[in-house]
Amino acid sequence: MRHVVLDTNCLIQSLSRHGRYYKVWEDFVNGKYVLCVSNEIIEEYDEIIASHTSSLVARHVVEIILRANNVLRIDAQFRFGLIETDYDDNKFVDCAIVANADYIVSNDNHFNVLKNIPFPHVEIKKLEEFYSELLLI
Repeated sequence: MRHVVLDTNCLIQSLSRHGRYYKVWEDFVNGKYVLCVSNEIIEEYDEIIASHTSSLVARHVVEIILRANNVLRIDAQFRFGLIETDYDDNKFVDCAIVANADYIVSNDNHFNVLKNIPFPHVEIKKLEEFYSELLLI
């Protein structure tokens, strides 16, 4: 089963039942992939989802994530600092490295720098690419 780290914006795009990428959330809930998260990522999910919807929706989403059997919770002690243009994005990179995730799903161009870093190698996929892969499962 593939292990992925979902950037917050990609998670948000997957939450609406009427959205194009709802399958990403639905497949997570149905255990089709492992979501790798750290406490920092969970805190960002909660904060950003609440700012786009409500604190009740954010709490519900976070609770579903934390109770799921297909979640790998990571405590990334080491900070690799591979993304210099938006240091806050490093929480996703650090989680992916420590979890040995197959890739990070993000549409954020700050992650493109990872394509030029041979070690530690971190694969990046756009949300559309991940969605297309899930359609094949």
